[in-house]
Amino acid sequence: MSTPARFPDAYPSEGSGANLADILERVLDKGIVIAGDIRINLLDIELLTIKLRLIVASIDKAKEMGIDWWEDDPALSSGARRRERELKERIAELESARAAGVTASGTEEKKAHFDD
Repeated sequence: MSTPARFPDAYPSEGSGANLADILERVLDKGIVIAGDIRINLLDIELLTIKLRLIVASIDKAKEMGIDWWEDDPALSSGARRRERELKERIAELESARAAGVTASGTEEKKAHFDD
């Protein structure tokens, strides 16, 4: 004698892989935003506020929305690392040129002062 299952199968095994793939494709194609705030108050005094924002989207969709922070992060982008290195080199060049200019002009000013 077989006994019927007490609870229906909430996650049927047949075709669930295709459904999950469809859902994932739709989420990445359209994007999804999950937002929430956590506030901790004590006697009407706000002690802590945490704002959470989560965006799940494909790279193409994120760029379409104007989100491309990873392209400028040196930890994530070799191009950003190269630009950062070039910028540091340029700053060092400008600082050394400025220091040389100050030394030269400072020396000239002293000479002019002594000539008077």
